[in-house]
Amino acid sequence: MQARKRRRAGCGGPLVVVVGGLIGLGLLGSLFGSDDVVAEPAASLSPTVVATAVTEAAEGAEAEATPTPTATSAKATETKASAATSGEATPDSGTAAKLLATLDVKGRAAKTGYSRDEFGASWADVDRNGCDTRNDILTRDLKKVTYKDGTRDCVVLTGTLADPYTATKISFVRGQDTSNAVQIDHVVALSDAWQKGAQQLDDVTRRAFANDPLNLLAVDGPANQAKGDGDAATWLPSNK
Repeated sequence: MQARKRRRAGCGGPLVVVVGGLIGLGLLGSLFGSDDVVAEPAASLSPTVVATAVTEAAEGAEAEATPTPTATSAKATETKASAATSGEATPDSGTAAKLLATLDVKGRAAKTGYSRDEFGASWADVDRNGCDTRNDILTRDLKKVTYKDGTRDCVVLTGTLADPYTATKISFVRGQDTSNAVQIDHVVALSDAWQKGAQQLDDVTRRAFANDPLNLLAVDGPANQAKGDGDAATWLPSNK
């Protein structure tokens, strides 16, 4: 059973970033032509000559406006090399920074009304694979995993964790006095989420959030206890 985390009371805290929208990027193309073609009056030319002249002019304009694949590739390579040398951002970089500038910044809400039960029962089997979320994450994050007999490779008995918070290796052994050496951390703590908008979510969504593998990590137990319900502005692991 996972030990309860110590939670700090209080309404103050770091500013909260709330996603306000998405950024769309567009590309505009240009159409090129040629204005310097001088022709004789049409009356002095035969229809064949006129048609030939028009066709040649069009083909010439198209060739001028459309770079060859080799030229295009060379230009792209040159642009990337220039950006790398000068330290300038390429078009694909800086997207996170641009998105950050669009977010609303608001104060942390009160912790009033929070309890772990608001996020459903601990470690539910939300994906209905026969294993609870804790064992799913242990299976995902540990190496050399062994399972309890008769559980269809569900209940993890032993394994080795390369802990992301302390950069150490931890031997996990399931047991009343040993299981807490490895705990499953909500990277965004449930209490923290409650104060930053989760109190406005419905029960089903909060339950899904509490069991979302994208927000869960198997980590060193003492480090997880030290974190409590802190966010990245108030707590970072030793392995920053």
